[in-house]
Amino acid sequence: MGNRSDRDIRDSQVRRVKSPATVEDQIEKLRSRGCIIEDMDHAVCALSNINYYRLAHYFAVFLETKTRYREGTSFETVMHIYDFDRLLRSLLLTALEEVEITMRANISNYHALKYGALGYLNESGFDARHNHKHFLKKIDRVIEKNTGEQLVTHHMQNYGGAFPLWVIMELFSFGLLNSFYSDMKTEDKRAVAENAFGLPYRCVENWLQCLSDLRNHCAHYNRLYANELAVVPKQPPDLERPIGNTLFDYMLILKRLYPRSDVWNTAFAAKLTLLVAEYDEAVDLSYIGFPSDWQDYLIDP
Repeated sequence: MGNRSDRDIRDSQVRRVKSPATVEDQIEKLRSRGCIIEDMDHAVCALSNINYYRLAHYFAVFLETKTRYREGTSFETVMHIYDFDRLLRSLLLTALEEVEITMRANISNYHALKYGALGYLNESGFDARHNHKHFLKKIDRVIEKNTGEQLVTHHMQNYGGAFPLWVIMELFSFGLLNSFYSDMKTEDKRAVAENAFGLPYRCVENWLQCLSDLRNHCAHYNRLYANELAVVPKQPPDLERPIGNTLFDYMLILKRLYPRSDVWNTAFAAKLTLLVAEYDEAVDLSYIGFPSDWQDYLIDP
């Protein structure tokens, strides 16, 4: 008796794969699990334009058992939550963009002034943990990926492919920006964190990683509602409320790194308030970690 062949294993796996279902089959499945569907045309339209597997993540919030939704679960309510989630991701991405741009400016300005425009190409400008060969490969990939961009073409044609830090950093992903800061020398991270945010560098370093994860979560259209994030951010030094890993907690550190409080209030907090009010009947804010007094934390007086 020998081990099963790779082909036998593959055939077994293929047999377990679910068969595709029509929109009508999908609706019948939802109804069999207790979902109330009053507007059939709306359900057909929604399921024709949104993958059933994607919507299933939102319906899963209402499961009472593996195959039964809580009493009163309606298709309309789930779709309202789906729309709330979609709009919230868009709002967060805009705010995250501001933090990312602020970090690019502060890191590149500081590092370039201390180590030179091309100092990032020398490993002496980083701490001992820094893998410089790996970093340079990332830089090459960033340039190659953006070959058609005007700033890349300009520097290739006029400067022999030499990119000052403040230029190349405009092409960094949030993740690469985060790793750059993490690999800086401790005294340099401390200077950037204190000058830009008045915060300990360990908080800024940890929060950048958290916000990078949140950005990836939003950019890939992952569900925010009833979905905790992987890492608990470091406790803000000026916040008495214990911090956790809910979306609300991530909003607190996003607010702390956002460049201007007046803009935060108008560009984010005010729009969030309107969004919450619009979907108030369908959305339970406790599912994203919001306390009853959430506005006291997210809106500056």
